[in-house]
Amino acid sequence: QVHLVESGGGSVQAGGSLRLSCAASGYDFSDYGMGWFRQIPGREREGVAAIGTDGSIQYADDVKGRFIISKDYAQNTLYLQMNSLKPEDTAMYYCAADLALTMPANKILGFKGTYGMDYWGKGTLVTVSS
Repeated sequence: QVHLVESGGGSVQAGGSLRLSCAASGYDFSDYGMGWFRQIPGREREGVAAIGTDGSIQYADDVKGRFIISKDYAQNTLYLQMNSLKPEDTAMYYCAADLALTMPANKILGFKGTYGMDYWGKGTLVTVSS
């Protein structure tokens, strides 16, 4: 059974940094695409960063240059390093995995809501104050 557990969220002032972690279990972590999504109350969940099955990496325009997504294959963990945080980054952040054999990062990033990804974590809250 696939499990995704996020951690690392918290409260930080604008300009600060956080690193989110997503511990994955129950499937072959190395073979499948994964992504980070975020949701603000009243708005649709949207992609932030993704790693595709082909190793491609994509970022949403508003986090490019500030966020870095990475995988630790030894630890079966997905990370999101978030730097230069802004108040508009405040959201619930979710980790997701897709078990399709071919899934490029740009496709993962384009998914809205919970459509398209097979498994989700329960989320971790990030709050950025001005």
